[in-house]
Amino acid sequence: MAPTASPTNDSRDRTPASSARIGPHPSYIEVAKPYILQSAIQRCLVDLAMSDAKEDAVRLQGVAYIDQVRRALQLPVRTFNTAVIYYHKFRLLHAENEYSWEGAAAAALFTACKIEDTLKKSREVLAAYYNSKVGVGEQLSSDDPRFENHSKLILGLERLMLESAGFDFRNRYPQKVMVKLARALRFDPGREAATMWNVSLDMYRTFAPLKQTTPTMAIACIELAARLHEMDTSEIVDAGVCRYSKWNTTRAEIMETLLDLLDLYTHHRVNTALGPYYSLETFINIRITLNNEASAAKIPRYATYASEATSSGPKSTNGTKARNGIDPTSPLAPLTPATPGTISPGTAQPPKSAIGNRGQSGTVRFMLDAKRAQEEKKAVDKYWVVEEEEYEVEVPNTPEVRDRAPDRDRERPRERPREPLRDRERERERERDRERERDRERDRDWDSRRVR
Repeated sequence: MAPTASPTNDSRDRTPASSARIGPHPSYIEVAKPYILQSAIQRCLVDLAMSDAKEDAVRLQGVAYIDQVRRALQLPVRTFNTAVIYYHKFRLLHAENEYSWEGAAAAALFTACKIEDTLKKSREVLAAYYNSKVGVGEQLSSDDPRFENHSKLILGLERLMLESAGFDFRNRYPQKVMVKLARALRFDPGREAATMWNVSLDMYRTFAPLKQTTPTMAIACIELAARLHEMDTSEIVDAGVCRYSKWNTTRAEIMETLLDLLDLYTHHRVNTALGPYYSLETFINIRITLNNEASAAKIPRYATYASEATSSGPKSTNGTKARNGIDPTSPLAPLTPATPGTISPGTAQPPKSAIGNRGQSGTVRFMLDAKRAQEEKKAVDKYWVVEEEEYEVEVPNTPEVRDRAPDRDRERPRERPREPLRDRERERERERDRERERDRERDRDWDSRRVR
């Protein structure tokens, strides 16, 4: 509380003035976002001025880098999944002129190795990528001095990777659920199961892992593999072990994931693990079938979109209704390109993409629970309210006062009722008469004492 003036006996009114804040900043709170809407992804790309062709090229090159190095280092698939997620989130918050896609991919894989407890040095990651591109006679060890500068760059990008992901180490591995469902459906390990596995790896070349839950991704990979092998999908589409209500998913979410995969295979078939084994007509025919189904059932292209939040009718929750206790259309749910003033390695000033609505001052704290963040914000806001006291003072309307008063007071002089002023004048006159009477009594008493 900051008192502004002393109150009088007339009136007292307390009004909050939140705009006049004093004291240190209470810090910013960044809530981790395990799921991101398609509208938020598109908004981030627009803010970064990233064209569709450039975005596709950088995304596919980075994921191919991660896949190639993890195969050379014999890393498990969970490390690949985590590295690609960190790579996608990093690219949504940093412009392409602030980093090289090779450095970002290497830093993402290096960070994922630490998170998944498959530790590898940054030099080992760089050496594995270099050795995979050169001949056998030109192989280099990880201790080669030419990797020194690139190793420092990866260490600098590691912090940006963690900040872009909100220090959220909760990752999803759809392959585990997918294998269990494939066994229940009796997939052939050499045919349908192998295709399903390659589809799950190609799925990380899209943004589907940022938007969908683990069961949604697993069921979508199984359905696409079954359609590629011309299997009967009656036991897969919302039936049997793949019943959507059992896995807390919807047909709209499955359809969105399938269409994301078919977009990848249609436009970038040669850059995928499964695409070269099938013709383009095969993927186009599957897409036509799914488009007809979506048109008949009135399923939108994206299960949950920000522009649909205000429209009427039931909407899909994209698997986020029970996570963090917030709705996917909540202001805390969409990802916004707002990172602290972190300077990327090799840049002299904070990049434009790192300047968000949190400003450049104050400490940024990362939290996982959105409800706790909201409660803390409410508790802190109470101490930032400045209480002001308003009171009225009666000033005689004399020429001297009018000259010192502001222009608005001179233009609009306050009119006071005359009767209360006359009453006060009469009371002062009576007080002066009583004072004179007491003085005369005192003089008479003093004269009488002198006579005695």
